[in-house]
Amino acid sequence: MEEALRQARKAVAKGEVPVGAVLVVEGKIVTRAHNQVEELKDATAHAEMLAVTAAAGELDGWRLTEATVYVTKEPCPMCAGALVLSRVKRVVYGAADPRMGAAGGAMNLLQFAGMNHQCEVTGGVRAEECRDLLKEFFQAKRLENGTRGD
Repeated sequence: MEEALRQARKAVAKGEVPVGAVLVVEGKIVTRAHNQVEELKDATAHAEMLAVTAAAGELDGWRLTEATVYVTKEPCPMCAGALVLSRVKRVVYGAADPRMGAAGGAMNLLQFAGMNHQCEVTGGVRAEECRDLLKEFFQAKRLENGTRGD
């Protein structure tokens, strides 16, 4: 999770929502990514999506059955769908997202019985650090935009 947090901080430095992801196979980091939605002008450029896409190239295959993805924020429905379709074995996330999270926050696509694959899920890993990074980012954005967001 430390490397995922490092990636999230890279996102902050670029003005991106601070989410970082790391894909690991057999204890070794295969890919790292951070949100690049603004930079790439692509709504799908979430950290998890970028990490999975890069890993498929690195591992020469789209089935990531031995992979664990560490991500600083609970995956959204789009990312959860990609993780399931890529057959990721395990997802470990930091901050929960009760409004949009798809690993048990708002819904649980990662373990939805109707899907062809279910991921193992571990949430709340270094949650406070992950949550604080998000909170600080959005507080700064609100100040920058002249809104309080109460």
